[in-house]
Amino acid sequence: MDKRRRLCLPHAMTSGLAIYDMDRTVTRRATYTPFLIYAARRLAPWRMLLLPVVPFTMLAYVLGLIDRGRLKEINYRLLIGRGVPPERLEAVIEGFADHQLATNILPGARSSIAADKAAGRKLVLATASYRLYAAAIARRLGFDDVIATETAIDDQGWTIERIDGLNCYGDVKLAMIQAWLEREGLERDAVHIRFYSDHVSDAPVHHWSDEAFATNAHDRLVRVAEVEGWEVLDWRKE
Repeated sequence: MDKRRRLCLPHAMTSGLAIYDMDRTVTRRATYTPFLIYAARRLAPWRMLLLPVVPFTMLAYVLGLIDRGRLKEINYRLLIGRGVPPERLEAVIEGFADHQLATNILPGARSSIAADKAAGRKLVLATASYRLYAAAIARRLGFDDVIATETAIDDQGWTIERIDGLNCYGDVKLAMIQAWLEREGLERDAVHIRFYSDHVSDAPVHHWSDEAFATNAHDRLVRVAEVEGWEVLDWRKE
């Protein structure tokens, strides 16, 4: 069944799903490096001495020497360490999530999330950020579930820097959303999906969704949206 036919299905036959990217879609600013810095200051302040190394890891990524997933692992290891006991990390995560809710959530995103919830849509946050803290932010915003980059757990039950599975980015994000639908027992043709994101790397999910919103988008995504006929939103101006 193609997208045009899905859009014409009677409302009673479909369930509504609103999927949101997080960084610079729901939030004003990216969250990954701020989380590492926040955690370093509280878990091992001496690791802040390693912060000047981070631009060099970014350069390695830009030069194609490492991929995005490996970049995350290296910087996590630098600023948080190889492993952290869950009880210590949990306190940091909750504090960071509280700080993000107080300082970094776009009012327009809050309004959109509330409107989708009021319309009866299931809310899912799909982000390349770590589930570690994305889930805590999502819970505070009223999301029903989270699809995100997972961190590995060692034999002691400590969270370590290694990504468990794949980095939830680009085509991988779409595959992870599709896998989530399957786990939830949801047939694609029976679900009407809205998708909000700021970045062209999420264009595969925009194409796959029934209603695509280029939200707080950079120029490349705006150009794609204009060609594809996707609605362009800018919550930064609200």
